[in-house]
Amino acid sequence: MPKLKGGKGGPVVRLHQICHNEIHATLTEGELARSYATVEALRAHPRLAKFIAWVAQRPPGFQSKTPGARRKR
Repeated sequence: MPKLKGGKGGPVVRLHQICHNEIHATLTEGELARSYATVEALRAHPRLAKFIAWVAQRPPGFQSKTPGARRKR
């Protein structure tokens, strides 16, 4: 749950920075709060599922810019 949408003080999930960047490149804060507030929901999103499969093949210290087009505003 994004801090700006009421998630401050709630459960925290530690993410690799490129995973965090991909989530924000894909979803707005509002979308995260409304429909993707759990790890399971994020994993079920088609673009994020594809990203997770891709990044799982990389070494643990892998760093990269966020691949693909950013979300439409």
